[in-house]
Amino acid sequence: MTVDSIKQWLDEIVIGQNFCPFARYVRDNQQIRFVENTQDTLDEALLSLHQEILTLESDEDVATTLIIFSSGFTDFDDYLDLLTVANELLDEWGYAGEYQLASFHPDYLFEGEAESAASHYTNRAPYPVLHILRESDVENVLAHCPNPEAIYENNQVRAHELGVKWFRQKLSAYRQK
Repeated sequence: MTVDSIKQWLDEIVIGQNFCPFARYVRDNQQIRFVENTQDTLDEALLSLHQEILTLESDEDVATTLIIFSSGFTDFDDYLDLLTVANELLDEWGYAGEYQLASFHPDYLFEGEAESAASHYTNRAPYPVLHILRESDVENVLAHCPNPEAIYENNQVRAHELGVKWFRQKLSAYRQK
């Protein structure tokens, strides 16, 4: 159920609203690994992260992995703690420059923006998610993107066009599946 909700969110919001113009290719080619993590401790989450990096290291057919936390890290501050430690461990494990993390959470807030801003929804998902990306893939895609700096700005404009109410309804429906 949780993975299905994330797939629908990915298809309808991330790809459907073109928040990530690169996601369609890996989704259409079934190169995304979706992993549900039902554990709720930091140690277990980090173990899952490490296992998924090892999977990416050994399986060239997988371009990226989404670790979905179906029961843990519902508090945004706890999630940010996980993200901080996870990024530090990427460095410690020797994966700096090879992998990076993108973050999504139901209560995602961009620093410096009003809490009511629709732009937060560009990084809101039905469940907390750590998205592992290969840096070489990101660099390759960005090299072929004419204006990568505009992605963030375009996402903000689109989010405001859709509005908070639209996003709330969508995310609520995904969580009810």
